[in-house]
Amino acid sequence: MEPISFDTHPDRYTRWKLSFDGPVATLAMDVPEDGAVAGDYTLKLNSYDLGVDIELADSISRIRFEHPEVKVLVVTSLKDRIFCSGANIYMLGSSSHAFKVNFCKFTNETRLYLEDLSAHSGVPSIAALNGTASGGGYELAMACDHILLQDDGNSAVSLPEVPLLGVLPGTGGLTRLVDKRMVRRDLADAFSTVAEGVRGKRAIEWRLVDEIAPRSKFEESVKAAVAKLAAGAKERTGKGVALPELSPKREDGRVEYQYVSVEIDSEKRVAMLTVRGPKDAPAKDAAALREAGAENWSLRAFRELDHALLNLRFNHLEIGLFVLKTQGDLNQVVVHDQKIAELSKSDWFASEILHLQKRVLKRLDLSAKTSFAIIEPGSCFAGSLFELALSADRSYMLDVDDGPKLQLSPLSFGALPMSNGLSRLETRFLATPERVQELRGREDALDTETAMELGLVTFAPDDLDWDDEVRIAIEERSAFSPDALTGMEASLRFAGPETMETKIFGRLTAWQNWIFQRPNAVGKQGALTLYGSPERPVFDYRRT
Repeated sequence: MEPISFDTHPDRYTRWKLSFDGPVATLAMDVPEDGAVAGDYTLKLNSYDLGVDIELADSISRIRFEHPEVKVLVVTSLKDRIFCSGANIYMLGSSSHAFKVNFCKFTNETRLYLEDLSAHSGVPSIAALNGTASGGGYELAMACDHILLQDDGNSAVSLPEVPLLGVLPGTGGLTRLVDKRMVRRDLADAFSTVAEGVRGKRAIEWRLVDEIAPRSKFEESVKAAVAKLAAGAKERTGKGVALPELSPKREDGRVEYQYVSVEIDSEKRVAMLTVRGPKDAPAKDAAALREAGAENWSLRAFRELDHALLNLRFNHLEIGLFVLKTQGDLNQVVVHDQKIAELSKSDWFASEILHLQKRVLKRLDLSAKTSFAIIEPGSCFAGSLFELALSADRSYMLDVDDGPKLQLSPLSFGALPMSNGLSRLETRFLATPERVQELRGREDALDTETAMELGLVTFAPDDLDWDDEVRIAIEERSAFSPDALTGMEASLRFAGPETMETKIFGRLTAWQNWIFQRPNAVGKQGALTLYGSPERPVFDYRRT
């Protein structure tokens, strides 16, 4: 199988048509039947595979960065009487277990990115369902702010995974149904077990959609919904900033970007990710930041890290451990953070950079990989880059005279929240929240002894024990069961309050991971395996 590429551009989209009409962006799904990313399956009825979400995620980024004039996004379909029939079942049935779970995770991250577009960029979205929306198609609709369903006696919304496939709506469908749309539990139960779904007035009564319109008035109703949402949308002035492709260099297990490098050791199942800090001073004001555009360190470095994380997630399943390192000047990272924090209060572009950093760090949090931060001389774990160490499952900081330092910045205190809604410092000090307030006054560089006293690192070996202790920790971790580690890490990383986001990913990690391996779904006589054949699935009816 060829490596999956996450590089794309609207000029090369084959599954979506992205268009702009003043303040309105329209994203219309039109999946070609022969548009599979990899595998021998046909994408009928706007069913989708990973390629649809790669283009969807890219389009959301471009709306945020390149088109500040947009006030409303309309998500619809170019196919008559069909919006989207969801994830392609034959793709799921023929994919490896790891791919299925990673596919569901990336799809959900993209849905959340769409919701973030509304919450933080002020660009609400309308799902204009000009036909049936099933499974992942309805899940995409639920990620939008307003759902308008064509009332033609045929178009319906449905989550048919339980009755048809023996699995669950894997991109947060059940969670959004009751947590976001607040559908009554009993009605949600009935809806989720009726394969043909719900249409018309009942869809309104059950809170499954917000509005229905007959076919003859559908376009008129879409325009009215757009006008209503646009009236309350944020104003983002100024020119957009183009996002060029990152084009890393690849050779012999190494991927090299401008600010990020990845070294892959498949035999040891370890990837070393090094993020380099900025060399130049930050932009002086919003105009200069816009002039630097996508080459600004705060944006470019985190785009590269995101690209690297996705590549490792999908194309290097053997890698179980990330060794996180940084290189550069602590102070330079801090002054770049300070400028982004200052400008983000009034400038949309700086704000978008901040939200992209937040999203990338969440991607790291949600990776089914162990991560160890290695803090040594020459490191620049400061501010936004110190978040890497706080995200890590453990951190090791060398204890020597004139050794490495850590430093906090304005971005350390809530600007880059985790999925639980807390900062990484708040999550770390859940039992002692006063510690976070004390740290707000620490603007100095912190040596190893101080970092240990403050609880900011896990271990601090001296130079005599450093090499052996780090080596043994890496070797030991790589020898543990990857299944046990994935479950352990997912349980430990998100202390504190539950959110819709933590529920979605916690359930995905546990339930979907488990169900995708059960014979009732993927065995020789499982529902997912036999879908489309004349044979009926055979279930083991014992519950566990």
